[in-house]
Order: sequence, then structure tokens, then C-alpha cells
Amino acid sequence: MTQHTLFIEMNPTADVLERILRITRHRGFTVANMQMSCASAMQVTVTSERPIALLTRQLDKLYDVQQCRLAPALERAVAARA
Repeated sequence: MTQHTLFIEMNPTADVLERILRITRHRGFTVANMQMSCASAMQVTVTSERPIALLTRQLDKLYDVQQCRLAPALERAVAARA
């Protein structure tokens, strides 16, 4: 399984986290790790054999998501060693 880390900036609404997790599950990804630094930003690590673009395109379409981006390759390599 391939592992990807996403950084998501979002509007702090009551149900945005629920929508993000539902889209993630429906697109065939499993959440391996999730961290929220505040009510408007989160880092989520997902695993799947499916292309990550299937998930990022759908998350970008959500009204409350301001930005969804993949972690740079260097940061993923450092996190894998930890």
C-alpha cells in the first residue's frame, strides 16, 4: 500500500471534518494518521493502492476546503524514518 500525507486548510465549520473523512473513505483510502493544529488546518496520512489524485481532486471541490496539497517528497522521507 502506498502512503501519502496531505495538508488541508479549511473553513472552521461544524461538519467539514466529517465531510473530509467521508470523502476519504468513499474514495477507497484509509486514514493512518491525523493531526489538527487548529480548527482550520489538518495533516492527514492516508494509505491506498489507488492514485492519490482521486482523493485530492474531490477534497479540493468541497466548499469548506480552502487548499489540499500533498506533502513534499523530502518531508515524507523524513517522516517515514521517524
